[in-house]
Amino acid sequence: MSTVFAFLNVQSWFEFWWVAFGLGGQLMFSGRFIVQWIASEKAGRSVIPLAFWYFSIAGGVILFLYALYRRDPVFILGQSLGLFIYSRNLWLIYRERSSDTAA
Repeated sequence: MSTVFAFLNVQSWFEFWWVAFGLGGQLMFSGRFIVQWIASEKAGRSVIPLAFWYFSIAGGVILFLYALYRRDPVFILGQSLGLFIYSRNLWLIYRERSSDTAA
């Protein structure tokens, strides 16, 4: 296990699980691009599906928590701004959908 610890630059199992958590968040965050690419290929044009925003928020929250653990102000600032933008986009989408339903 020392090879894995050295590769991940961790000293304990506690740090190992934080890095695993952060890597999971990064995979989720990166997965949003795969979701967007598949949706665009199906539509034959560039689209941003609703799942893109959910992947963005889920990955962003995990990465934000990881950044807090690491006490990285650059990472914290970047993720907090992103979380605001992803949440705002979802709010706009749901507001538009609810007004379309009401009409």
